[in-house]
Amino acid sequence: MAILDAPPRKSSPGPGAKAVRTVGELLITAGLVVLLFVVYELYVTDIFSAQKQATASADLDHDWSQDPGRELHPELIDGKAFAKLYIPSFGADYHFTIQEGTDAAALEVGPGHYKGTALPGEPGNFSIAGHRVGKGAPFNDLDLLNSCDAIVVETQTDFFVYRVLPHADETANWASGKGKQPQCAKVGTLRTNAPDGGPYGQTTGREIVYPTQGDVVAPVPHHTTDVLAPAQQVALLTLTTCHPQFSDRQRLIVHAVLTNQFPKTPGATYAQLLQAIGEA
Repeated sequence: MAILDAPPRKSSPGPGAKAVRTVGELLITAGLVVLLFVVYELYVTDIFSAQKQATASADLDHDWSQDPGRELHPELIDGKAFAKLYIPSFGADYHFTIQEGTDAAALEVGPGHYKGTALPGEPGNFSIAGHRVGKGAPFNDLDLLNSCDAIVVETQTDFFVYRVLPHADETANWASGKGKQPQCAKVGTLRTNAPDGGPYGQTTGREIVYPTQGDVVAPVPHHTTDVLAPAQQVALLTLTTCHPQFSDRQRLIVHAVLTNQFPKTPGATYAQLLQAIGEA
C-alpha cells in the first residue's frame, strides 16, 4: 500500500506579518469610527437640531401671540429665540429662529446672535453665527449669496430687510455696473473719498478671515475702537460661519446693509413682505 506524504505544515506568520495584520485591523476600525462620526455629524445632528428648531419656533410664536405689549426691545435670554431669519434666494421654506448667544447649545438650535452686538434695525452691526455643516447647517450655502440679495429679519414688531453689500471685485464699478439694478437701489459701497475708503473702506459683501479676526462683528467692521459715534454708524447685518466646508480653519463673512423696515400689521405675513420688496 502506498503511503501518502503528510501535508506540509502551515508556517506560523512571523512577527512582521502579525504587525502588519494588527495595523490593518486598527486602520479598518479607525475608518469605521470616522465614518460613523461623519454620519452622526452630517445627518443625526441635523435631526436633533430640526427638532430643537421646531420647538424654538413654536415657543417664539407663542410668546409673540401672548404679549400684548409688543416690546420693541425684548429682554434677551441666553439660548432663547427672539427673532427669525429668512433668506429669500434660498427658497420659501428657508427660515430659522435666532437665539441669543453663540455657545454650542444655542447654535445647535439655529443661528445665534453675538451677544453685545446691535439688535435688528439698530445702527451698528447686528451679527449672527451659524453652522455650515451638521446641526441643521443653516449657513451651508452662505457662499452662494450675491450682492443685493435680501436677508430678512423678523421681530415681534417689524420686518427688517438687509441686502448684501457689493463684493470686493464689484466696488470699483458699482455705480455704473450692478449698482444700477433695481434691487440694488439702496445698496452702496459705503466707501468715502478718503485714501483708505473711510471707516467702512474694508467692509464688503463677502470676505474670508481667520478666527482671530473678531473685529468683523465690531460696530464698524475691522475697527476695534469707536471710530464713529453710534448715531453715525450704518445699520449692518453680519453673518459668520466656518470656511471652507468641513473645516474651521477660517471664517466666511457676509455683510449686509439695512434697506427697509416694515412695521408688522395684524395678520402680516412673510409672503406679503416678499411681494412688497419684489422677491416673490
